[in-house]
Amino acid sequence: MAIAIALHTDSINKLDLSPALAVIEPLLQEGVAAYEQQLNFDIDYPLDPGDPRELSEVPELRLWFIRLDAKYPWIPFLLDWKGGELARYAAMLVPHQFSNKEGIQYNPEALEIFLMHKIFVLADWLKQQAIPSSSRLKSMAQMLGYELDDGFFEMF
Repeated sequence: MAIAIALHTDSINKLDLSPALAVIEPLLQEGVAAYEQQLNFDIDYPLDPGDPRELSEVPELRLWFIRLDAKYPWIPFLLDWKGGELARYAAMLVPHQFSNKEGIQYNPEALEIFLMHKIFVLADWLKQQAIPSSSRLKSMAQMLGYELDDGFFEMF
């Protein structure tokens, strides 16, 4: 069952997280584990017809996602990874470029920092939620092009 957060220009420009809060807070009350990888964003942020930018290149939209990430740093747990939401979320937070041939090209160092930060945040959060984490975290890393060894998780 997909769960969508509808974002509109007004909320984005005002850095208003209420559309996300209205969706995420009830999930926390009900038990967030049941909603793993089901969240997506329905973004309505029209650009001028001549504007060549992708949504992840719009500073106002990126700032809204930075604010959301500060509120819920564990949100990748909820994102629909197979539907591309993890990659889109990363694009909102990680410097990147677009290539017509290869699609999104993240800054490799920035992506590695983003991923390691999320791994540490999620490892702690999943432990608090009593949700097994290493296989989930390894899968998330794979979605972003990284392999994590089991021994990595023994270090913390």
